[in-house]
Amino acid sequence: MPIDIENDDLSIALKKLKAKEQTYKNLESIANLGSWEVDLNTGQTTWSKQSYKIFGEDDDFQPSLEYFLARVIPQDQAAIQQTLNEISTTTHVVTQSVSVKRVDGEIRHLFISAKAVYAEDGKVSKILGTTQDITEKKELEQQTQELSNIIENSSNEVYVIDVNNLSYMYVNKGACEALGYTKEELLNMTVYDINPHLTIKDVNHLKKKISKEQKTLNRTIHRRKDGSFYHVQSLIHPLTYRGEEALVIFDVNISQQVEDELQLQEQATLLDYQANHDPLTSLPNRALFQDRLERSIASSKRNDEKFALLFIDLDQFKQINDSLGHHIGDEVLIETAKRLEKTIRDEDTLARLGGDEFTIILRHIHDIQGAALVAGKITELMKKPIEIKGHTLYISSSIGISLCPDDSTSKENLIKYADAAMYKAKEEGRDNYQFYSSEMTTVAFERVVMESSLRIAIKEKQFVVYFQPQFCINSNCIIGMEALVRWNHPQLGLVSPAKFIPIAEESGLIIEIDKLVMKQAMEQVALWYAKGYNPGVLALNLSMKQLNDKGFTSDLLNTMKNFSFDPKWLELEVTEGQVMNNPKNSISKLHTFHDLGIEIAIDDFGTGYSSLSYLKKLPLDKLKIDQSFVKEIPFDEDDMAITKAIIALGKSLNLKLIAEGVETQEQKDFLAENGCEFVQGYFFSRPIPAEEMETLLQKSM
Repeated sequence: MPIDIENDDLSIALKKLKAKEQTYKNLESIANLGSWEVDLNTGQTTWSKQSYKIFGEDDDFQPSLEYFLARVIPQDQAAIQQTLNEISTTTHVVTQSVSVKRVDGEIRHLFISAKAVYAEDGKVSKILGTTQDITEKKELEQQTQELSNIIENSSNEVYVIDVNNLSYMYVNKGACEALGYTKEELLNMTVYDINPHLTIKDVNHLKKKISKEQKTLNRTIHRRKDGSFYHVQSLIHPLTYRGEEALVIFDVNISQQVEDELQLQEQATLLDYQANHDPLTSLPNRALFQDRLERSIASSKRNDEKFALLFIDLDQFKQINDSLGHHIGDEVLIETAKRLEKTIRDEDTLARLGGDEFTIILRHIHDIQGAALVAGKITELMKKPIEIKGHTLYISSSIGISLCPDDSTSKENLIKYADAAMYKAKEEGRDNYQFYSSEMTTVAFERVVMESSLRIAIKEKQFVVYFQPQFCINSNCIIGMEALVRWNHPQLGLVSPAKFIPIAEESGLIIEIDKLVMKQAMEQVALWYAKGYNPGVLALNLSMKQLNDKGFTSDLLNTMKNFSFDPKWLELEVTEGQVMNNPKNSISKLHTFHDLGIEIAIDDFGTGYSSLSYLKKLPLDKLKIDQSFVKEIPFDEDDMAITKAIIALGKSLNLKLIAEGVETQEQKDFLAENGCEFVQGYFFSRPIPAEEMETLLQKSM
């Protein structure tokens, strides 16, 4: 809990000090002087108007030297008489500080400057002088001294540091005692010497905060001279000290408070964990599952995403529990939890509702095939024998699956539907999974067949590369081409990528497919260059599975070497959404390729949730405007505005711009008018096989 330093005497002292500091400046700049003259021959005394104000007398009052001397307080009588004697014996200006009591009873502190005027006979005839009321100055000096004593002798640590080099300009006794250094030692150090964890970034952040708020609280750790550490809370204010821009810091030792907070946090964490986790398996319990399910539903509605709820029941568990005892049954449940954890991702939730009932929330699935893949893995994994204390046990699982939002967006209904589907799985003979919709179950099994066919297609190299040329919008010249995969199925003919790419990505087969495409496309482009054509830059779509594959970089380099493929001929396209899933890792790996001379492009830009702070760190050469914004031009004002904004952003970052999905003259004209350099789409050419692409290259020569 933060300590309210602002209510202690140090904070009050600071406020007074700052207020008086301004007053002191004003007093230094304005000379509040009253002049006077005393004729020693006639006794005539003359005051200026300001002198009357200083003594609190009306203008018609007749002043005299005797009146002045009578007003001097008794303590200063001897000093003022000595000063009068000195004036009469010198030609220099004589000064004296004196206190007087005015007629209204108020004591005022004055600074007298006087000089004797000598007559022709060498005797003093007059005394001329000035009187300055220094009452406020004297009071300020006294208060300043009092405040300085309070600060110097405070048990808390007080520092004044130079804003520019962070060296100590002042430290009090409390600071020296807390750190074990002498004042001389500290005045030769900077804040970094006693704050080992402080960074330049931290300091800059604090400076910005102070400039806005004029004060800030901050926690840090101090290191004593003997090497020990302690926690402090600092109140930091800006200040002018000895004419320099500075910061004053009040530090309070809060080590005990920090320790108490850590203990409370540990206790709270333990209690929270116990309240939300199953004590046997350490999995989330029913309460935490319900919370995660509600959050998943909210996220699904907000982001238009699908997720699946799997309800899992062990088929032979009751017989094991009844025949071998609960201690064996508990071991079976623990082993089941371990196996189920192997089938899910970090973003998914595995929970034990009680008994032998488990649930899994599968986040971010594109279709039912993703849920079917996980359910299939679970059924296979659970059939493996379990060895427990000399017993070899065999169990299986029945799984029911409901989908959000397809089946429902109600928490209660999703659970009810998944539970009903689980009982349907038991009716079908157990050891299987069922979707709440029978039609979904049929589609899910079709996905299994599709995956099997893809494996055969990879082995038999049934994939071919089509090329979609990219053009300069002004010259209509080919500047490059995008490589697109097509599946040439022996019975079905060309299969649309929309049907097999999602399955390939979910199953991991996309890595092998991308390798085939990469090698075919690079070999073909290298051949065209060898023939004297100018195909431009080859754009290859790079999936995150491919990017994260340990062998991808070596495969790419070997392929380039084998085909004498120049790095400047290659462009790797990654989608905005994929990059933002793990931006730091993506930035690092893309820099590796960019350093080789390979161009990097962001595909489908504007459809994801990119952060400009990360975007500017990416080694980008090109932004690719998604066709979803282009297709409604010039009829949709929003799409036109977004497209203009993307073009402006790209130009501000010195990036090339290419728009995909250009199908009409109006779209081309709009893009040209707004500064988009390159385009691709059906208006220019559909994706075509290598033979047709070569013909097109011949014509463009």
